[in-house]
Amino acid sequence: MSELEQIQKSVAALSAEELKAFAKWFAAFQGDIWDAQIEADARAGRLDKLAEQALAEVRAGRARPL
Repeated sequence: MSELEQIQKSVAALSAEELKAFAKWFAAFQGDIWDAQIEADARAGRLDKLAEQALAEVRAGRARPL
């Protein structure tokens, strides 16, 4: 059995309360991974073009405040 299959089997065996706690933990875990990727992309300049496009929209009056 692969490690993924073992994890799937373990998750399937959780009680409703444990599954809720696991889901909350996993959502936070995914969020942390997403944040790290965004930070890495920003440091590498991969978001610069998008940021400039957004600023150009604001300067041109084609954006509304949130």
